[in-house]
Amino acid sequence: MNYLYYGFVILVFFSIILLIEATYLWWQSKHSSQAKRLENRIRMMSAGGHGNDEAMSILKQRELSTSPLLTRLLLWVPRIQVVDRWLVQSGLDWSVGKLLTYTVLPPLVVWIAGSVIYVPLLPLLAAIVIAGMIAPFGVQRAKAKRMKQIEQQLPEVADMISRSLRAGHSFSTALGMVGDEMPEPIGSEFRTTFGEINFGVSLNDALGGLANRIPISDLRYFVIAVLIQRESGGNLAEILGNISHIIRARLALLGKVRVLSAEGRLSAVVLGALPFVVAFVISIINPGFLQILWTDPAGIKLVGAALVMMVFGMIWMRKVIHIHV
Repeated sequence: MNYLYYGFVILVFFSIILLIEATYLWWQSKHSSQAKRLENRIRMMSAGGHGNDEAMSILKQRELSTSPLLTRLLLWVPRIQVVDRWLVQSGLDWSVGKLLTYTVLPPLVVWIAGSVIYVPLLPLLAAIVIAGMIAPFGVQRAKAKRMKQIEQQLPEVADMISRSLRAGHSFSTALGMVGDEMPEPIGSEFRTTFGEINFGVSLNDALGGLANRIPISDLRYFVIAVLIQRESGGNLAEILGNISHIIRARLALLGKVRVLSAEGRLSAVVLGALPFVVAFVISIINPGFLQILWTDPAGIKLVGAALVMMVFGMIWMRKVIHIHV
């Protein structure tokens, strides 16, 4: 038995392990995120250091996806931050990657099911489009519901801040009181704004972020009034009281308009759904009656022309019944 040979092999093995360990430690000390963060802090604390050229943000950054690879791919998509802001405004705990999964996966499942069970091409395409629209429609519906709730809570917020200012509290303290005492969803938004101010974000930037997260015209008027008062002076409590009165009057007028336009909105829903409901009932009673619409070229043209006219009719009816207040 050659002990020298086996000893040499063992030494080579341990040398390789130590080399890998040394390489890993060197990489961690020079190129890891912790090392870079520590280096930036030391540079900022040093006598002649100037820090990074880029502005350092103290705000929490949202991840586009839990997968680093998908996140890097999504960053190449133009205006992807608009989609992320849309998800934030909806109040759902979704990332862009989760929205992409919920948008792509159902049409794929429908396509596989339609391939296994024979389904005509036109209904299959319609089912794929509908399945792909479920997740975006849900996000948009959640956003609309949340924005409506915030809009209804905004007059009470303005009154609470006005009363707090009259009681001698500062404006930032009044924001914290709103965040603690008001219910969701507006309470969490003001808590976020108050937390940003406490962490060092300027009041102007914090209120600008609030206006970006909540795209409501009344809230933007509120933010603009506060920013103008900070520059030019004035009685902010009285200004916020007037804003609260204006918002309540506008919401009351909007309610009257919705009542008066309810008949038109119901007519639009009935006229839009009636052709599809009738076609579904006829296909159940007499399956071969409507088959010519997707088997004959003239039938396909008629269906396309009807869909185009329905789209233009729905757009026209929406313009008629949608009154901006």
